[in-house]
Amino acid sequence: MADAKVTPRQLAARVGVTVKSVERWIADEALTPHARNRHDACRVLGVDEQMIWPEAVTTRVKVGHDRELVSSYPYRSACPSTTWARLADDATRDILLGGYTNYFFWTQVPDFAGLVRRKAESGCRVRFLIGDPDGETSRQREEVEAAALTVSTRIRITLEHLARLGPLEGLEARFSAAVDAVNHVGLSVFRFDDDVLVTPHLARAIGHDSPLLHLRRQGDGGMFDRFSAHADELWDRGRDVDLHAAGRHGQA
Repeated sequence: MADAKVTPRQLAARVGVTVKSVERWIADEALTPHARNRHDACRVLGVDEQMIWPEAVTTRVKVGHDRELVSSYPYRSACPSTTWARLADDATRDILLGGYTNYFFWTQVPDFAGLVRRKAESGCRVRFLIGDPDGETSRQREEVEAAALTVSTRIRITLEHLARLGPLEGLEARFSAAVDAVNHVGLSVFRFDDDVLVTPHLARAIGHDSPLLHLRRQGDGGMFDRFSAHADELWDRGRDVDLHAAGRHGQA
């Protein structure tokens, strides 16, 4: 205030608060005024807010692992199809689709088969991790969902699409191991280079009715890395899908 040649009384008058309020700001460094008062006080004093109340600035700016959170949706279906298409189209190194059925890609993303082919042919590794349509976990999930389009049917539709694409260099598919099936069906992880979309499945909700988080990697040991490690572990223990026979499996 000395540099601005403003007294506490003058500052109070120009900000619209009492003199006692200004005196409390001066006496207690831990006291943070309301945002509007901070803005007005800084304007009067001709200084940046961070100079006077740095903690107020850092609370607005994500500085920890939460800065990896790009956006969140209460329902996976609320995430625009353009987001899925853009992330897949922008990926250059690795795409890992770890949904239990991955069925919705073929209906939600325009020309998804063509996109997968272009990615694989350009040198991007494209992997599908799906559940075993004949496994016990798939059967149990069908009872829980009680949906007309069953889990095993949705998986077989994905297998049919993969059969039409493959064998294709750069395209891989695996069934999650039986021991991992429960963990797989309960958490879908879709990774596109340094972006990941995560859906934790709620009780009886089908995938599109469960929430979704969009994360972007910002450093080691964050949420992105945790979910990526989960997906990689399931992939490593999975068993290969024979893309030559995928179509026949899909029609079983």
